[in-house]
Amino acid sequence: MDNYTTTIELKATAEKAYDALAHQIPLWWSELFTGASAQVGDIFTVRFGENIHKTIRIKESIHNSRVIWLVEDSLIAVPELKNQTEWIGTSIVWEMEQKENSSLLQLTHVGLNPAVECYDICSGGWDQFIGSLKLFLETGNGTPYKK
Repeated sequence: MDNYTTTIELKATAEKAYDALAHQIPLWWSELFTGASAQVGDIFTVRFGENIHKTIRIKESIHNSRVIWLVEDSLIAVPELKNQTEWIGTSIVWEMEQKENSSLLQLTHVGLNPAVECYDICSGGWDQFIGSLKLFLETGNGTPYKK
């Protein structure tokens, strides 16, 4: 099965994209952020209201090149999902590539594929927050989930 993947071109450097993933998650993904996300072994949790959260461990971090997150805990408590913990054990791989006047950022969510019950909801969520990350990197103002 094909994992969810998307690539965006940024009017920003790979270094800036890396920094957003390592240090600025509340500015583009969710303001409900606790923990640390800068170094291998760090753990953070993002929440989207009372019923949705993800706890993620930094598995790999190569400056300005690649970041891999491992989802250690997750709950997507929405009525339309029978399996509300499908993200547990999945990996989120971010790869950056510097171009001459731009950079490419690729997100691959390994384990999020069309056979997964939350695929439509979750891929739509990624589309939304990738848009927020692009906006944040290019304008300084993302559209993260707010309290």
